[in-house]
Amino acid sequence: MAPLPDVGDDDPLRAALVAAATAEFAERGYAGARVAEIAKRAGVTTGAIYSRYRGKAELLSEAIEQATSGEFDALFADHRFQGRMEDIIVIAGSHLVDRSDSPAPGMLLESFVAARHEPDVAAHLRSRMGDRGRRLADIVEAAKASGGLDPSLDTNAMVTFCHAVGLGFLLLEVLDPPLPNAAEWEALITRLVAAAGAPPLPDPS
Repeated sequence: MAPLPDVGDDDPLRAALVAAATAEFAERGYAGARVAEIAKRAGVTTGAIYSRYRGKAELLSEAIEQATSGEFDALFADHRFQGRMEDIIVIAGSHLVDRSDSPAPGMLLESFVAARHEPDVAAHLRSRMGDRGRRLADIVEAAKASGGLDPSLDTNAMVTFCHAVGLGFLLLEVLDPPLPNAAEWEALITRLVAAAGAPPLPDPS
């Protein structure tokens, strides 16, 4: 059995339940995960789970929220971010080739598989993706306003592209192919963002 991920929280029981659920979903998938096993991992009874959550779908939503809630804060804190909003897109893209021992990527992939057949899971994921999309849209709009991105580009198209690349890496993890060198990958992302930059002003002369 894999060790529980570290989930910091002011509520120790909630933290234990979310950590146990994250590990269970990542290891067994949504369909194979059992509430009784989550309770066992957390060292509590199933009653402690049902007193807080209606079932696996709510636990999954909470686990996803906990696993991804700090990602944008981490981007803003990155030492390479120098105040240009377009740099955040570069930094986010460059992190995609980082290998991680966290169960979160596996949990997210299993969540998308479950969403095909579980309406509750699909609804939770749709809500989470909507929140992420709105934050990405704010970054894109700010980059347009500052001249870092071409204002004529469609914001929804940019957000969809970012989602497509990020989610594509979830699928790559299944096959575990060799990933590109981090510096080479970042160079590609930088060039793509630069290509989406605002066109130069015409020469007054």
